[in-house]
Amino acid sequence: MKPYVKEGMTVIDVGSAMGFFTLPAAKLVGDRGWVIAIDLQEKMIRSLQRRAQKAGLAGRIETRICSSTSLKIDDLAGGVDVALAFAVLHEMPDSATAILSIAQSLKGGGLFLMAEPTGHVSAGDFRQTSEVALQQDFEIVARPVVWHSHALVLRKGLS
Repeated sequence: MKPYVKEGMTVIDVGSAMGFFTLPAAKLVGDRGWVIAIDLQEKMIRSLQRRAQKAGLAGRIETRICSSTSLKIDDLAGGVDVALAFAVLHEMPDSATAILSIAQSLKGGGLFLMAEPTGHVSAGDFRQTSEVALQQDFEIVARPVVWHSHALVLRKGLS
């Protein structure tokens, strides 16, 4: 995340679980930034809240419980700098709707870091998911090497 997340940014972590990426992102955004951690499981969110408190980062993190049909981020439309979805899109019943919601949340020029585990998602399935994203006015800007994962960094168009 370090090359993409900067101080003062607003970041969403879709499928945050206990905060593996949320906490480092909160450090990177600094006191002026914000991380919105989104997960379906209330237990995971409570654990993340405890970990954030212990790490002194709770003031930079907002937690949200989503549903299986909505990320519950409509209020963020056009306000997010970076969205992260790591090993979560394949778990969603409708990943296309989630990608659309993420696209709508991002500012023009905002980044979407998308990664899926190679053990669960075939290269063909990842390519299909990528095509869905590219239909939402995204362009591929990087193909980072992520251990045991297919990964892309996408940029939302400025329009």
